[in-house]
Amino acid sequence: MRKTHPVNALKKLGIGLAFGAATIMSMPTSALACTQIYMGGKLTADGNTYYGRAEDFGKRYLKHYGIEPAHEPGFKYSSIESAFEYTSNKPTYRYSYVRDHPSNWMGRTDAYSEAGINEKGVSCSATLSTSYNEEAAAADLIDEEVGLGEYSYGSIILGESATAREGVELLGSLIDDQGVCTNDQIIIADNNETWLFATLSAHQWIAMKLADDVASLNPNIGSLNYDVDLNDTENCLHSEKIQSMPEEKGFAKYSADGKFDVAQTYGESLADSGVNQWSRYVQGRDYFGSQLTEGTDYDIITVKEKGKPDQKGAMVSEIQPLFFKPGKSGWSTFELIRAFGNRGENVPGLNANTDGVYCIGSERNTEINLFQIRRGYDPEVATIQWEMLSRAAYSVAIPLYSALITEVSPYFSDQTVSFDHCKQTDVVYNEEPENSINYVLMDISSLCFENPDTLGISVRAYLDALQNELIEQNKEVDAAMLAETTTEGRTALANKAGKAATENTYKKCKALLQEMRAYQKAENFDQPFTPSDLNTEINGLKVSITYAKDALATDPVTPDQPGTPEQPGTPEQPGTPEQPGTPEQPAKPEQPTTKPEKPGKSDTTTTVTTNKTNTKGGLPTTGDRFDGRMVAAFAIAGVAVISAGGYFLYRRNKE
Repeated sequence: MRKTHPVNALKKLGIGLAFGAATIMSMPTSALACTQIYMGGKLTADGNTYYGRAEDFGKRYLKHYGIEPAHEPGFKYSSIESAFEYTSNKPTYRYSYVRDHPSNWMGRTDAYSEAGINEKGVSCSATLSTSYNEEAAAADLIDEEVGLGEYSYGSIILGESATAREGVELLGSLIDDQGVCTNDQIIIADNNETWLFATLSAHQWIAMKLADDVASLNPNIGSLNYDVDLNDTENCLHSEKIQSMPEEKGFAKYSADGKFDVAQTYGESLADSGVNQWSRYVQGRDYFGSQLTEGTDYDIITVKEKGKPDQKGAMVSEIQPLFFKPGKSGWSTFELIRAFGNRGENVPGLNANTDGVYCIGSERNTEINLFQIRRGYDPEVATIQWEMLSRAAYSVAIPLYSALITEVSPYFSDQTVSFDHCKQTDVVYNEEPENSINYVLMDISSLCFENPDTLGISVRAYLDALQNELIEQNKEVDAAMLAETTTEGRTALANKAGKAATENTYKKCKALLQEMRAYQKAENFDQPFTPSDLNTEINGLKVSITYAKDALATDPVTPDQPGTPEQPGTPEQPGTPEQPGTPEQPAKPEQPTTKPEKPGKSDTTTTVTTNKTNTKGGLPTTGDRFDGRMVAAFAIAGVAVISAGGYFLYRRNKE
């Protein structure tokens, strides 16, 4: 087992660290899995660029959307997961964030600003955990107690950067100076450029400007192939010794044509990439119509290891590309949102619903973000953030003009809401705190995953109908936004639109959840559940939302303090609902073919084991990361532990 070290930053706070090694060894650990997606503007129906990420952590883990205000010069960024510190020498920028709950981070409210847009129009999605190989680790070992890491990436980028390139350069300079405490990939964008930033080892990094005619899918694999010109400073920025260091140390690798290969030099070997990762890669390539072929490109295998659950999934025959051409163009906003809910339904042997494999639309998704960027638009309005605060398989993405928003909808429960509802196992009789879209979506997901046959099909159809209405009505809101010429007018509309979109989504989803609970309480499962508001003939809503009308109304329509939605009557008991519509899937070839939860949140846990020197733990086939946020699990025991002399905190580590 690989044990994490006490965090230097917490030592400075004088926190006792008397918890013995035996106690640490006995505690369960958790691993993560995330999926990052990019689609260039030449491949989409509207010509917009899209990118985003699904974070996997636990079945029930609360995330928060909020706004960080601007600060005066001298504002300090710091971290609980490492001793990283940075003091700003200029005023910081206001930005939106999606963060963890303070109860998991010693009451701190700055943990993991992983998705947002700042007032200059710079957006980022962070972080995709990756791994480096033994040789890179031996040459430039990551020190887990120092350096920049996942806790702070988003805050630094969004708080300090006026352009995406500026964000890349700032991260690079900080890594040159302080190093990193984890291997990661991050996407940073503005209205003109989108960059993929990757930390390769403790002090080596690379950033590539992404092209408009490619797609990318990465499920935590650090060695996916890419071709890059290190001398092209317009399209590639990197650490000074990215090539010379591995050449001096003797572990540099080269492509067939003799070109220095960054991914293979630093990334984990094929053997160290896991079946969970490759399952998601195969599922994603299938969704985007660029299928791999079973028996040629990959095999379906089951990894058996004594004392651990069997792991069924895919293993490729050779390392695959980071960038690829999808099987069609014209990808829609809806299709790209739903890509994160993909469970491999069309891949024989890798269907999570029937084959028990890991998937992109996992039960352990905690938050999903998708950024829609209109190239060349004014930075204030160029990017729309589509945000899901629960599992993508049964969730809805809310459109937000986050570069402008200064007032968050009261239906987004803030960081003061209790975390306790995450622990509820019976969400039929234990309702979430009032007016929390975060918890409502979580509870809908919990019920659907527990009852996929009776609830899941029609609920997904209903959520798809709601999603499509949000997308269509946002076009009307967007036209008004683009017509507005002043920052003040845009901000007012962004605040109003964000509140209207969130309130409409909340009321529809809360009423849906109440009907689901009523159906479960009635215990009459002869007929599958159908939402009373679902028109099964067209898979649409019977009563449309009023998002656009509310957002564009002359007078405000959203109260400062939301009210309680009306209680629905007994839901109808219709016949078997129609299958929900799914994004168009390109034709397939003839034979195409778990971060386990935080302690205390999961039905199963994995124990850390040593896997060579690439700092992985747990099942060596999964390749995901252990997370410092498991401090949440220690919170309850904290009172007793402190009286005994303190407690250890974990932070992010890799599987």
